Amino acid sequence: MADNIILFTPKAELDAEANLAGFIDVCRNQLTVFGADLAFDDMTWDVTEACSRKGRGTKRERITFCTQDSIGCTTPEPLPAPFMDFAKAYIRYMQGLRPVVGLGPRVAALRALAAALTEYGESSSPVKVDTGILNRAAQLIRASFSEGAAYRNGSHLELIANFMAEHQLTNISLRWRNPIPRPREGARIGAEFDQERAEKMPSQAALDALPKIFCSASEPADILTSAVIAMLCASPDRISEVLLLPLDCEVTQPRPENKEEAYGLRWWPAKGAAPMMKWVVPSMAGVVKEALARIRRCTDSARQVAIWYENNPKHLYLPEKLNHLREKKLLSMRDVADILWGRQESKASATYWCKTNGVELIKQDRVLFARFAAVEEAVVRQIPPEFPYLNRAQDLKYSEALLVVPKNFFQSRKATYISLIEPVVISHINDALGAHIEYGSKSIFAKFGFTEDDGSVIRATTHQFRHYLNTLAQAGGLSQLDIAKWSGRKDIRQNEAYDHVSANQMVMTIRKAVGDADLAYGPLASLPKYLPIARNEFAQLKIQTAHVTDLGYCVHDYSMMPCQIHRDCINCEEHVCVKGDEVKMAHIRLQLDEARQLLLKAERAVNNGYVGSERWMQHHQVTVSRLEQIHAIMQNPEVPIGAIIQLSNVHSPSRLEQFTEGVATGVPTITSDRPDDWLPMGLQRDLFAD
Repeated sequence: MADNIILFTPKAELDAEANLAGFIDVCRNQLTVFGADLAFDDMTWDVTEACSRKGRGTKRERITFCTQDSIGCTTPEPLPAPFMDFAKAYIRYMQGLRPVVGLGPRVAALRALAAALTEYGESSSPVKVDTGILNRAAQLIRASFSEGAAYRNGSHLELIANFMAEHQLTNISLRWRNPIPRPREGARIGAEFDQERAEKMPSQAALDALPKIFCSASEPADILTSAVIAMLCASPDRISEVLLLPLDCEVTQPRPENKEEAYGLRWWPAKGAAPMMKWVVPSMAGVVKEALARIRRCTDSARQVAIWYENNPKHLYLPEKLNHLREKKLLSMRDVADILWGRQESKASATYWCKTNGVELIKQDRVLFARFAAVEEAVVRQIPPEFPYLNRAQDLKYSEALLVVPKNFFQSRKATYISLIEPVVISHINDALGAHIEYGSKSIFAKFGFTEDDGSVIRATTHQFRHYLNTLAQAGGLSQLDIAKWSGRKDIRQNEAYDHVSANQMVMTIRKAVGDADLAYGPLASLPKYLPIARNEFAQLKIQTAHVTDLGYCVHDYSMMPCQIHRDCINCEEHVCVKGDEVKMAHIRLQLDEARQLLLKAERAVNNGYVGSERWMQHHQVTVSRLEQIHAIMQNPEVPIGAIIQLSNVHSPSRLEQFTEGVATGVPTITSDRPDDWLPMGLQRDLFAD
């Protein structure tokens, strides 16, 4: 059912309190976002239908309107009144206006704002909000979250401030900007980068252990888990995408240039990209085929149960060997155990199950029995709520899904059901990778005796493999467009968050291209005629370091001297570009457009006779020419992806040349008034002689 959209319009003649009351009333009584029957006054809302996340199975999505300090407590403390009603109204209104799946940042911003109001000793009424309270809320956010999360939550705090200002919900007018800076991007050196890289990427010990676990696993849960991880190591997938693969997902296609068939999977990207065919690199095709075969063997029985319930939605599934129990009206506890778990569990377990699931127990001759109809009803009641669909958006049924298992399949301390099923969810795989070691969960690494080099436990997450493969693709020179398509993204700009290529890897890539006409274009492609040392040694001397620029990479060694041309990179002899980087290609196009506009202005200035405008015109002519050259090379289909490009015939004037020209023209170019700060004594005498 579609949610009705009602826009709240404040009344200018009313004060903030009256407009706030009107806003809350509209959201409480007129909106149907999160359901027309939403219990608005409850502290916790179940928003699963509106905010269901892929790969989480039957887990419910809830919002608890509690204070930041009481999150996770047994009895969380509610947000103070009357702020509580405003927070609920805002969440409901904005979900109708700008729906999102993850409501966490919105709720976090509201909690911080409530805490700031309380600290200031106000009445916790939103009408009391001012810039000081907003600044304090931003401080609380910054102290409680990582840099990235703090920036996102601060942005939502800014949206709340703008909303309150536009709808006249505060006593004073507001103009407030989020003071929390965006996390610094582009740095590839230093302890911060190393730490971030380690957090986003699986450790080498994990990467070494996983192939051995894949080959050694014998327990069904370990076999399935290692197979899913093997698929994550084959291509940069989101785990939710793997968990929603259909049973019939494999595709092969003949390749005319090669006898070997192309092998891929039918794929449904999780974040908006169109359904696609994701081809597997040939070196990993055999691994993926074997992983899928193992998964099917582990999950076939669950699909048979799903097919039964599709055809018999009100009748209990029984394997053929237990079909005779349907004729019984009363079942012994042994019979109940057979029906539920397919093995001789203790009578006490069956008795406990009956009691906890509302099945009446009947005692005859001191022996407990249960009615077959009651057991059947209790089991059928536990079928997943959306059955037969695992995911309606994909039109994917449980009987057609690859990753559906018997209930409690991953529970080592509980018996596995033969008559109930559940989907494999993200927590099953992350728990196996060590996500909850501190809560007593044993990882797949610990089961097989693998540890880090220092003896500590190995931990990983499913998303780290996506970062790892993206970084390999970046280091290997794959184009940004291909990386985005391989990863199932709509926008190539999202590649940047997954690029953890270190400075050393960048330097090695550029060094490898030195003197190789197949890998480099421009001066880097040619070696000096008489080279007294080996090419790799010359490359090490030639390329000492590298760092990111808007257009490519700068190889200037800052340990020798600072930048002499103030980041005019296109006119620098120590700047290189990499073919295939679409983000930097977009920057080149933008700079070219701007340079052409500046050149037109400089030409008009020359025509109008402005003094010194000729020099600006000449500078812009050179800049436009060089940008056009690099743009043409980057667009040339004959230049391979990943090629290192350096423009030739670059003249970067030194500070001495700049000063000499300044003296000749009467235009100062050096800011220091002490020549002894930057010139040798002999040159001072020559340049400043009367």
